[in-house]
Amino acid sequence: MPSARLALADGSVFEGRAVGASGHAGGEVVFNTSMTGYQEMLTDPSYAGQLLTLTYPMIGNYGVDTAVEESEKIQPSGLIVREVAPTASHLNSTNDLGTFLSDRGVIAIEGVDTRAITRRIRSQGVMLGVITTESVEDALAQVRSLPGYDDIDWASQVTTEKQYGWGSFAKNSNLLPAVEPIANKAVSTLKEGPRSKASESHKKVVLIDGGVKRNIMRSLTARECDITVLPIDATAEQVLALRPDGIVWSPGPGDPQVQNVQVEETKKLIGKVPILGICLGHQVIARALGAGTFKLPFGHRGGNHPVRDERTGSVTITAQNHGYAVDPIGLDASAEVSHVNLNDGTVEGITMRDEPVMTIQFHSEASPGPLDSMSTFDHFVEMMATAGVK
Repeated sequence: MPSARLALADGSVFEGRAVGASGHAGGEVVFNTSMTGYQEMLTDPSYAGQLLTLTYPMIGNYGVDTAVEESEKIQPSGLIVREVAPTASHLNSTNDLGTFLSDRGVIAIEGVDTRAITRRIRSQGVMLGVITTESVEDALAQVRSLPGYDDIDWASQVTTEKQYGWGSFAKNSNLLPAVEPIANKAVSTLKEGPRSKASESHKKVVLIDGGVKRNIMRSLTARECDITVLPIDATAEQVLALRPDGIVWSPGPGDPQVQNVQVEETKKLIGKVPILGICLGHQVIARALGAGTFKLPFGHRGGNHPVRDERTGSVTITAQNHGYAVDPIGLDASAEVSHVNLNDGTVEGITMRDEPVMTIQFHSEASPGPLDSMSTFDHFVEMMATAGVK
């Protein structure tokens, strides 16, 4: 394989080997500590504009399978790993990771010290970087010319271009099998006891797409929800014209501070129908309720983040992928912090006292990660069943 190098904004350079396409790719360098789920991570829209570093040393050993993809394409600008497995072994594997990257034109680097890269990010914070098969001088020049990650509206770049229904989309997509993937089968086998009667009736859900993962829609569909997906720039009037039983504000990439228009539109939706906000959706709704947001030094990205429910005291292990957090100062008196991250005390969820609104910073649909928080979707369906449209 040809040589490649990773250049960081602090001037450090890591030499390695090229995997996938040739050329160069730039973005904000972040790391994820999950041991499995590289394909789900690679197709997660929340990684748009970033160079994804995987801390687990060998990546690609179980190959790739289109059934687990979370969007229609690879979303990070590039991939950084210690070692790409030369062969893949899994019943459902259809390809190896190297070929998968090459076929989709994605630039990656292996053979670098991902532990050293991760330690640098943890100590100095996330920074811009470039993966290149060109010279060190070119790489450093390219890093200096990159625009700031926080200045770009990444969510608008990954949102759907037009409205669609999830059911018809799933049947017509050549990237998503018509059968339900294993994520939904796992829900039925791991959940304790039968679902409530309220959750069995069909509900109309409008999903605002800021970078939605398919397993959110799979999880809602498994709970008898009919889903209409709208672009992130949908107005409150357009959302309510569909007469939904509930609204889901999806995860997505980028700084929530650039979503000022959607914050104002979300204010118009609160109190109309039940709302669930996930990740970016949590941050937008929090801003609509008066809270602020700030950038974390190196973000939360992995499948082992402990979160405590402040109402019950219970702790769940969650999957997370975000670089920004909610500042509760200024939060309206009608709302309260419902969940807290036990690692750093940051806000992981908000509920309203008198309105059917709930938000979570973590990924209840996991993919990849633990399924401990799948009950969030049950709570949302029950909230729709008991709340009347005002």
